[in-house]
Amino acid sequence: MYRLFVIVFTGIIQGLGHVHTLSPLSRSQATARLQITLLAPMAEPILVDMALGDSIAVDGVCLTVEEKTETGFLATASPETLRRTTLGQAIQRGQAVNIESSLRAGGKIGGHFVTGHVDGVGSLRQIQQTGQAWELTFGPAQGLEDQWQQALARYLAPKGSIAVNGISLTLAALDPKGQTFTVAVIPHTYQETNLQFLQPGSWVNLEGDILAKYVERLLTGQPPNPASSVDLAFLAEHGYT
Repeated sequence: MYRLFVIVFTGIIQGLGHVHTLSPLSRSQATARLQITLLAPMAEPILVDMALGDSIAVDGVCLTVEEKTETGFLATASPETLRRTTLGQAIQRGQAVNIESSLRAGGKIGGHFVTGHVDGVGSLRQIQQTGQAWELTFGPAQGLEDQWQQALARYLAPKGSIAVNGISLTLAALDPKGQTFTVAVIPHTYQETNLQFLQPGSWVNLEGDILAKYVERLLTGQPPNPASSVDLAFLAEHGYT
C-alpha cells in the first residue's frame, strides 16, 4: 500500500548554504551530483532534524537528501534543473543559497504553500531602502521574457503571494502589464536570507502561488487529457511520495 502526500514548504528560510557539483557538468550527463554545505549558526538545527529521503528547498528548488554529511547533504539534480533555475549560477559564482526543510504535519505555516517547483527565473531591477525596510523590484531575466509571460505573469496579483529564491513574500505593487512587481522586505528577512547579496541584474528563482494555479485550472474548466497517464513515477516527479 502506498501513502501519498504532497511535499510543501512555507517560504520561511531556516538558514543559508553553498552548493557545488562533485563532478564537472556536461551535456551528456543524465544527472548532476550536488553537495550542499550549510552555514553556521543555523546549520546545526537543520542537520539534527534532517533524515535520508527528506525534501529540502535550496533557493526554492526542491531537492531530496540522498546522503548526509557532517556539514550538509548530497542530492541529485538534472542538468535541466540547473539550466532552468539559478542553481547553476550559484555553483559557478559561489553564491549563498536559502535553505528550508519541508513542512511536517502539524507544523506552523508562517508564509504560504510553496511546492519547490520553480515557474521561472526573474532578475532584480531595483532595490531601495525605505526606513528600516527594503523595496525590491523584479522583472523578467534577460532572454527569458517569454518564460515570464507564459509561466509566471498570470499568477501575479497585488497583495498576492510569491516565492523569491524560496522566500515567501507579498506583492506590494504590480505594474498594469504584469512585467514587474515590487515586494517590501523587513530587516529580519533581508538579513537572514540571500536577498542581502542581490544586486541589480541578479537572477532569482520565482514560484507563483499554488492557490492561483488551482483557481486558474477550475476557471478554465478544461477536461483532463484522456491520453495522459498517472503512475508512481509521475507522482514522484510532481512532489508526491
